[in-house]
Amino acid sequence: MGIICDCYSINRFCNDDTENSAMNIKLKYHHIGIPTDKPIEGEVYLKDYKVFHCGFDKSEYGIEWMRYEKDCQLPEIVKTLPHIAFEVDDIYEAIKGKKVIIEPNSPSEGNIVAFIEETVLRLNSYKSKKFK
Repeated sequence: MGIICDCYSINRFCNDDTENSAMNIKLKYHHIGIPTDKPIEGEVYLKDYKVFHCGFDKSEYGIEWMRYEKDCQLPEIVKTLPHIAFEVDDIYEAIKGKKVIIEPNSPSEGNIVAFIEETVLRLNSYKSKKFK
C-alpha cells in the first residue's frame, strides 16, 4: 500500500515553497483529497472522470471531498485512499522516475494534474524517557 501524491502544475506560485532536495523540485501544499460515498452540498461533477468533488477552494486547510461514480475508471487506489496534492513548477519533471498512476491531464482549465504513488515508510517506534 502507498501514499498518493497528486502533483498540480498551475499558474500561481508562493514564496513559502518547500524544496524536495532529492530532485530539486519545489513542492507547495495545495490540498488533501478525501474519498467519500456521501453527496456534499456544492460538489461539482467532472463528467470525463465520473467524479464529484468539492471543498478545497473554500477550505482554510485545503480539504477536498471526492465522490466517485460506480463506473469511474480511475485506479482503485485513487478512489479508496486520500491523496495529498502539491503545486510544482514543472509537473513532468516532478513525476520523472516516480510510479505514475494517473498520467498528466487537465481536469479543469489552467490545471494539469498527475497522480503518483509513494511508498509508505516503516518507522521504528521511539519512546522518550521524558514521557514514561
